[in-house]
Amino acid sequence: MSYRAPVQDMRFALEACADLWSAPAGDLDAGLLGDILEAAGALAGETLAPLNSSGDRARVQLRDGAVTSAPGFREAYALFRAGGWQGLAADPAYGGQGLPRAAALGVFETIHAANMSFALAPMLTAGAIEALHQHGSPEQRALYLPKLISGEWTGTMNLTEPQAGSDLGVLTTKATAAADGSYRLSGQKIFITWGEHDLTDNIIHLVLARIEGAPAGSKGVSLFVAPKLLPDGRRNALRCIGVEEKMGIHASPTCTMAFEGATGWLLGQENRGLAAMFTMMNAARLNVGMQGVAVAEAAYQKALGYARERKQGGVLIVEHPDVRRMLTTMKAHIQIGRALCYACAAAADRGEKAREDLLTPLAKSWCTDMGVAVASLGVQVHGGMGFVEEGGAAQFYRDARIAPIYEGTNGIQAIDLYARKLLGDRGAAMGELVAEAKAAAADLGAGGAWLGQAAAALGEATQIMLAAPRADALTGASDYLTLAAEVAGAALVARGLARAAGFPADFLAEQRALLAFFAATVLARAPSRLAAIELGAAGLAEFS
Repeated sequence: MSYRAPVQDMRFALEACADLWSAPAGDLDAGLLGDILEAAGALAGETLAPLNSSGDRARVQLRDGAVTSAPGFREAYALFRAGGWQGLAADPAYGGQGLPRAAALGVFETIHAANMSFALAPMLTAGAIEALHQHGSPEQRALYLPKLISGEWTGTMNLTEPQAGSDLGVLTTKATAAADGSYRLSGQKIFITWGEHDLTDNIIHLVLARIEGAPAGSKGVSLFVAPKLLPDGRRNALRCIGVEEKMGIHASPTCTMAFEGATGWLLGQENRGLAAMFTMMNAARLNVGMQGVAVAEAAYQKALGYARERKQGGVLIVEHPDVRRMLTTMKAHIQIGRALCYACAAAADRGEKAREDLLTPLAKSWCTDMGVAVASLGVQVHGGMGFVEEGGAAQFYRDARIAPIYEGTNGIQAIDLYARKLLGDRGAAMGELVAEAKAAAADLGAGGAWLGQAAAALGEATQIMLAAPRADALTGASDYLTLAAEVAGAALVARGLARAAGFPADFLAEQRALLAFFAATVLARAPSRLAAIELGAAGLAEFS
């Protein structure tokens, strides 16, 4: 597989659409940002992308509780670690570089695009860093953060059990207090990404468990840190007992972990584990949204390259109108998703909590659904060669398909948008987004009418959702999220075009054309989205 980081597209989304420079950036300036993205793109294109298809074929091997990674992965991780890429946005007090989160997200776009299986290891480590930084004791931060930030160790999150998927309140992993203040963890966790591997000596597991005597349900869940190797160097009583055979991301070990009286230490407050874990989960949700954008970009580059080489009917298929339609659809959706993800991270950098909270489910859900749809179009562009593994397009589709599922299914993101974000402030944050979209539409020109109509539809849909009975609102929640993401993403690109400076004129003309295409082919469907939102639970019951 070949991959080239689309640095100009990324910089436009970061600097103009997400307004990167409105947040504190330390020593980072435009020149350094370009250098960082180019260097990350080189690592991604030269080292990680060539391992993507070979890793998919080789998979990982489990023997006697030890997981061997796909050939080349250990060497690639050593280069990743040596470059200091894990700690870009981390606290300098623990060895991080303190860059804006949005800039670090740009780097991780290139890593995910080049090799999604590989990128999951540092993605989970970033979440562990976030959780330990916010909820760890001073001693825990001092012990774990420097080695996680340097990449010497990796991190995981252990939530899911066979009977406890999204409903973590029914988990059964037990934590028994020991005399020395630690706990002994007993239970089994499934679907643990990079739960065991040979990239690093130590793996820091964050584990949800219930302390004996704790209340039932989610209010009795605590979070623990349980390293593979204990501080004295001894092996902890935890092991990998199985690796899943999956549809995609074959080179990423998805482990079943057995905790057999493993030593762990409470992270944060007793019985407040879900709140602490959601620190990690929310960081992961944005990163997974970026993953959707990244795999879509990789699929687009593959499809475009094929279309420029394959002849049909005496001409290259890139000249066929329907192929051009598919490629343009792919490119336009990628840039909308890229703007959404970077804007969410930039809101966090600016301390705009309400905007960050609002954009997180949009970025996670819409961008991962988009990644699947774009990868599917990539298969279609390849025709018959897309349906066979030799063509290379199928892997992107297989890999992308997990992203709408993990870190909270996209249906859960829609519930979160309605029940927590919309009801939480009675539509205030969404109202601000609608107003900004209307203002952007007024200044847009081509496509502005469609954006204005879609923004008005979103405003109407918001009032419907706020007034509707819960069952009716939840029936329309996924369509509501989709409409909100489409409007928000288009408005971000429109605002980016209005304030872009220093970008080549032909590049900006292409961005305007892509946005106009998105407006005519996607935003124009806003009335149908509104109708679906209004359908209500009774409309579903009729088809039961």
